[in-house]
Amino acid sequence: MPPEAVPGREEIRPASIQPLALGVGIALMLVGSFRPDWLAEASGKANHGLAMLWFWAMAAGFVRGVGFIPRFWLWRWIFSGWAAFAALAGALAWRFAGTSVI
Repeated sequence: MPPEAVPGREEIRPASIQPLALGVGIALMLVGSFRPDWLAEASGKANHGLAMLWFWAMAAGFVRGVGFIPRFWLWRWIFSGWAAFAALAGALAWRFAGTSVI
């Protein structure tokens, strides 16, 4: 029996690379690797809230960028393109505007 004929099984879509999301994930990875001081406070201490938003955006960019779409609704939302954009916007606002969003 072909997979699409199995009752209760969702249609499996082929993975498609999303270049913008993948590029954002790669850019955030490179900045986080080569300029980790951007994720620290002025005193030099790690800013964990900023790092959390930064790496969430990076992870979501990688997951969506390689074309993987989780089946469970919570993971699908956490690793969506919209969540990546929101986390990146929050991280950039925190970093450059000096505002605490969390």
